[in-house]
Formats: sequence, C-alpha cells, structure tokens
Amino acid sequence: MARLGISPARNKESNYAPARVSVAVLTFIPNLEGYYRHRLDVLRVCLESILKNTTPPFDLLVFDNGSCEPVVDYLREMQNAGNIDILLLSKQNMGIVGALQVLFKAAPGELIAYCDDDILFYPGWLEAELAVVEAYPNVGMVSGVPVRNGARLSSLSNQAFIDSPPEGLQIKEDIQIPDDWEVDWATSTGRDPEEHLEESKDQKVAHLTYNGVNAFAVASHFQYMIPKHVMLQALPDQWTSSLMGQVVELEESVDTEGFLRLSTTQRYVRHIGNVVSPALAEEVKAFGIDVQGETVSRRPKRHWILNIPRMRPLLEIIYGKLYDILMHVQR
Repeated sequence: MARLGISPARNKESNYAPARVSVAVLTFIPNLEGYYRHRLDVLRVCLESILKNTTPPFDLLVFDNGSCEPVVDYLREMQNAGNIDILLLSKQNMGIVGALQVLFKAAPGELIAYCDDDILFYPGWLEAELAVVEAYPNVGMVSGVPVRNGARLSSLSNQAFIDSPPEGLQIKEDIQIPDDWEVDWATSTGRDPEEHLEESKDQKVAHLTYNGVNAFAVASHFQYMIPKHVMLQALPDQWTSSLMGQVVELEESVDTEGFLRLSTTQRYVRHIGNVVSPALAEEVKAFGIDVQGETVSRRPKRHWILNIPRMRPLLEIIYGKLYDILMHVQR
C-alpha cells in the first residue's frame, strides 16, 4: 500500500470543546404529503425557536431518522449555515427508541435537552430547566411544560421524595395544571379539548419548592432535560425494532431507577402537532420566524365504516402496506 505525504492533521489539536448542554432533536418526516404535508414548517419552527430563544451556550444536535430529500436538504442547509453543530443522517427509520440509543450516546454534553421535532421553545426555557436540575437532588427528567397525562405514569421516586422530604422542601398537593395549556396540548395531539378536560379534571400534581426553585412533580416525554448518565441507564440494553412506542416505558425506567421527573411551573415549551395554526404562526412572528399558518377543522366524527366489525384492524393493515410501498418508492 502506498501513501502520498503525511496527514496535515498530525500533531494538531481540535479547537472544539463541548458545551455543558446538548440540545438534541429527533426528526422523521418521510414525505410531505397527507399527515406530513405541513411537517417541514413545524420542523422549521422547532429548530428556529431553539436558535432564537436559547441564551446559554449549547450544542445543537439533530438526528434525522430517515426523512425525505427536501427535509434532509433543509437540515444540511442549516448545518452549512452554522446553525446545527452535529447532524446525524440515517438511511432508514430506526424507530424512536433505536434512534434515541444512537442520539444520546452521540451527544457530547453532560446534560441533554431532548425534544421531538414538533416543539416550540419560548425565551428563557433553557435557564428555567437548568434551574430545576441544579436545585433538586437526584434529578432525572425536567420538562418545560407539565401535562396532566404525565401524572398517570408511575411516580415512585417523586412520591418517595415527597413522603420523606429533605429539609426546606415545601409541598402543595393536588394542584391543577391550567386548562388553557391542556386545551393547546389536546388540540396539538388530535384530541377533543372538551373531552380531554373532562377526562383529566381529576389529574392533579404536587407543586414543589426547593432551594427557592418551583417545580411540578411530573414530566413530559416529548421534551425534557436529562443528565446523560441517567438516560444511558434508562435506555434498553438490547436493540429494538419497534418504530413507535416504548417512550412511556423509557420514562418509567427513569422513575424506577430512582430519579425525579419534574417540570417547570411556567410554560416554556409547547407541543405544536403536525400543522402550524394561524394563531401560532402569528405568535412566532415575534421571534422572527415566518411560516404560513394553516386552518384545520376540528376532528371529524367517527367514520361509519369503522362501525363494521373487524374493519379497523383491516384498514390498519392496508394502511401499513401502502406506507411500505410509498417508502420503497421513495428510496
């Protein structure tokens, strides 16, 4: 084997030093049709709100889990412009937990602020989450907004912390998360807001104050800050081929490992969903983010065809086959 010359990098040192916080975003937009039609705009709001509303030093890490070419082109443009520090591109969808196994191991920071790719960040979000991480002992996850559904998950570590409080911990039991936050979350996740409020009206959380910092005793798995070593403990040891699911199990693993799951008491992040509404498009203009809002009608009533016995499983099989065909054509 031959070699021409000596590598110019020999005996050189890198100027790069990782920030304490890695902001890690997982994205998957396989096409820009149907359900995914407006998802590139949603991704833009997510990434641009991070860049415009984050003050402390951070590295932005994006893992693309097999998206279509226009999305990958956008991400490459963002990296070429110096906005994305680390961009990981997967040829195919590894599934959510599989992607997290890669993403969290690759993140260089000791703290990782994770989010799905449909989250809006408000000014001060990183400072607020850091304040909770630094004020409370044995912290696992800290989210930028509480959600009532999160209160349904097991909270053994939170309850143990409340039952045997350290000196100075102040506790207010049975606090209701604001209805308007819940309406926004229900709308963005395709739920009927009125039904959600009725179903969740009895879901209360504890309001904690420790070392002068307030927190709710609940977390949200669509956005959270977590020490890297905690997530590496919580992630499954074995590779999983499931495309979706297992994020609740991951959150409960953090709980069973003995770590707290908390959130800020103010709303610093917001779940967007798969479309930017006109109201949200107007709101983000204040951050210099220009997107076209789309009006979406309320969720339609149950289609008559679903009343036919065993029709839903059949339609899901057909949907899955069509999805596989479209993905094959795309590749």
